[in-house]
Amino acid sequence: MSTKKKADPRAIRSKKMLKNAVFSLLAENHDISSLTVQKIANRAELNRATFYLHYEDINDLLRQNVHEIFDDLSQKIEPILHGKSSIKQEQLVTFLNYIYEYREIFAVLVEHKGFKNHLFNLIKSTIEARRNARNTETPRDAVSVDIMASSLLGIIMWWIKDGIQYSSEYMAGQITSLYKRRYL
Repeated sequence: MSTKKKADPRAIRSKKMLKNAVFSLLAENHDISSLTVQKIANRAELNRATFYLHYEDINDLLRQNVHEIFDDLSQKIEPILHGKSSIKQEQLVTFLNYIYEYREIFAVLVEHKGFKNHLFNLIKSTIEARRNARNTETPRDAVSVDIMASSLLGIIMWWIKDGIQYSSEYMAGQITSLYKRRYL
């Protein structure tokens, strides 16, 4: 007999509506401090009681959504860690597609130091894991992990703010050619 409780479809739907509402509001006005429970509930076409049924406050909603984003990003980045170099480009495209899909929210969240630091650490740990998986000596002239992670974060930030006309495939190709033989 399973002890795992099945998720209520109504709760899943309500949380999704609240998440979409907060993302929509943040896309219109990047100032997180302008968010109110009432604005979020109105946009989601739900009442405040439904909001409080799922979240303690706006910070709880944002925190849970950011954790969800990083869980999804980690799942997208996992294959890159173990992939052969011939399929690395496809996996990078999958990762970038996720960022592209949520570009409006990324553009807002990346302005916040905690989010930016967490994204930086995710990229950095990915680079370190790829280097370690090679089981080869890293050349002395290899670009440092911190510099590579910072530059990748910078590329992603530029892309979601100013270069969004470029596809995920194009960006993956540019990143791959930029870091070829640099032990990414």
